[in-house]
Amino acid sequence: MKLYRLKRQFNGYKKGTQFYLVSESEFIGVKEFVLRTKDLTNRISINESELLKNFTFLKEIF
Repeated sequence: MKLYRLKRQFNGYKKGTQFYLVSESEFIGVKEFVLRTKDLTNRISINESELLKNFTFLKEIF
């Protein structure tokens, strides 16, 4: 599992909020990522460009 941090405010979440990458999928060249907040209460689904623009990879867990 990978841990990401928000670079800037996004979809109502504050800068610095940490997310776990729960799932990633690709369908006909379009990548989609599902992230959950570190406390696992909220979930967002984003595409690859949103991930690269708004999130910073912190570390691999496990």
